[in-house]
Amino acid sequence: QVQLVESGGGLVQAGGSLRLSCAASGRTVGIHSVGWYRQVPGNERELVARISGGTTEYADYVEGRFTISRDSAKNTTVDLQMNSLKPEDTAVYYCNLYSWYFGSSFWGQGTQVTVSS
Repeated sequence: QVQLVESGGGLVQAGGSLRLSCAASGRTVGIHSVGWYRQVPGNERELVARISGGTTEYADYVEGRFTISRDSAKNTTVDLQMNSLKPEDTAVYYCNLYSWYFGSSFWGQGTQVTVSS
């Protein structure tokens, strides 16, 4: 199995920055994609950014403000640099990994990001 642990959430003022980090452990083989999703109460979980093979994908609402990066050497960490944060970015952010080896998706426990106006 794969375990994902997020860190780096917190409270920040609008316009500020946060960096989220996700560390993967366990049998991290056959990785198809890694990414970040977010969810607010009452809404579905939504994609923020994802790396799949050599392709990086961002949600329209974070384009140009957020940057996802992966440590290709370690192959076990994925970070999300969030700049110019807005109150509407407030959510629980989840790290995700899809493994071909297991044929399933894994999730972290989530980290709260709160942006005050």
